[in-house]
Amino acid sequence: MSILSEIVRALESGASLTESELLALASGPREDLFDTAEAVTRKMAPRAYNLCGIINVKSGECSENCRWCAQSKHWEVPGIKIYPILPDDKVEAGARRAAETGIVRYSLVASGRKPSRREIREYCERIREVKRNHPELEVCVSLGLLSEEDLSALKDAGVVRIHCNLETSPEFFREVCTSHRIDDKIETLKRAKALGLDVCSGGLIGMGETLLDRIRLARLCRELEVPSIPINLLYRVPGTPLANVEALSQDEFLVAAALFRLANPTAYLRFAGGRSLLTPDTVREAMRIGINSAISGDLLTTTSGGNPIDDAALFSNAGYDAP
Repeated sequence: MSILSEIVRALESGASLTESELLALASGPREDLFDTAEAVTRKMAPRAYNLCGIINVKSGECSENCRWCAQSKHWEVPGIKIYPILPDDKVEAGARRAAETGIVRYSLVASGRKPSRREIREYCERIREVKRNHPELEVCVSLGLLSEEDLSALKDAGVVRIHCNLETSPEFFREVCTSHRIDDKIETLKRAKALGLDVCSGGLIGMGETLLDRIRLARLCRELEVPSIPINLLYRVPGTPLANVEALSQDEFLVAAALFRLANPTAYLRFAGGRSLLTPDTVREAMRIGINSAISGDLLTTTSGGNPIDDAALFSNAGYDAP
C-alpha cells in the first residue's frame, strides 16, 4: 500500500494529520498532494454542493483595525459604502433573490466589532421577517463578537448558523489585527456551539502569512469541529495596509485548498471572497481537490461572487449533486 493510500485510510478511520505531516505533503510532488486531496474529497466530503448568499446588512465605520478590511474606519478607502442597518424591504429583497436563484442559506453580514442590544433587536426583526416569507431558507449571521445573550436572541429569531472567521493562525493574527484577539473569535464560536447553533469559520489567505500559518488555521478549524469553512483570497483594496502585499499565486491557492481538505475531510470548503482572482482552470482544479460549496452572488462592498445559477452548473459539471 502506498503512503498516500495509507493517509486516506487513516483519515477514514478518524485520524487527523499533524502539522509536520501536512508540511511534508505540501513539500512533495503537487500531483501526489492534489490526488490525495481528491481521494479524500470523494470518499469523505459531502457530495451535494451548498450555495450561500450574503447581504451586507450594515457597512463601514468599523472600529476594528483589521489590516485587510475596507470597512475599517482606520483606513481611507475610496468609494467605500457607509450605511446603518438596512430596512426590512431591502433585506427581504435579498432573501427573495436568494430563494429564486437556488441559494439555500442566506446570511446577514455586518461591519463592527459587536452589535449593541438595539442592533440585536433590529437584526432579530429582520430575521423573523425573512423566515416568515421564506421558511425554506436557512438564515445565518456574521455580526462580529457575540455574547451568550446575543446568540440566544438570534437563535430564537430563527438563526441556525453563526459565522465568525478566524482569519489566520493564532501566531500571525496580531500581525494583521490588534483591536481584538483570535481568542475572542474562538469564544464566540464555542458559545454558539454550546447553544446548539451551527458554526461557519475559515480564513483569509494571501496576507503575508506563511504556509505553516495556513496549516495551523486549517488544523484549528478541525480542532473546533467547524463544518463549513470559507477560504477567502485577499483582494488587495487600495487604501488598506495590505494593498501592496505580494499577490498569492494560483498554485499557492490550490495547495491551501488541498491542505484544508486533508485537515478537514468531512467539512464543506467554500469559495468566498477573492474568488474572482482565480482563473477558470484554478476554479475547476480547486473543486476536484476539495472545494464543494460557495458563497454565491454579491459579497460585501468591495468584491463580487459567482452567479448562483452558473455556480450550480459549475458544481454539477464537477460531479457534485444538487442540494
